[in-house]
Amino acid sequence: QVRLVESGGGLVQAGGSLRLSCAASGSIFSIIYMGWFRQGPGKPRELVAHITSSGNTHYTDSVKGRFTISRDNAKSTWYLQMNSLKSEDTGVYYCSDTKSWGQGTQVTVSS
Repeated sequence: QVRLVESGGGLVQAGGSLRLSCAASGSIFSIIYMGWFRQGPGKPRELVAHITSSGNTHYTDSVKGRFTISRDNAKSTWYLQMNSLKSEDTGVYYCSDTKSWGQGTQVTVSS
């Protein structure tokens, strides 16, 4: 079983940056995929970016060129660097390996 804990959210002005962290514990050897998801106000949860164990990455079109997903194997931590933030990036951000979910971290972008 994997436990995931997100951190790094907060309030930022449009155009600003945040870096989210997802710390994993437990059976981390089983993690072959990690995704960052978000749920904006009144919107369904959507996949923002993911990274595989081989390092392949994928981004939803709305964040391409602005967000970067990465991992630090030594720290068992995955990151989402978010630059040039827009108001539509506001939401609760979750990390998930598809089996386990973190509690989420709130990102609010003020315009």
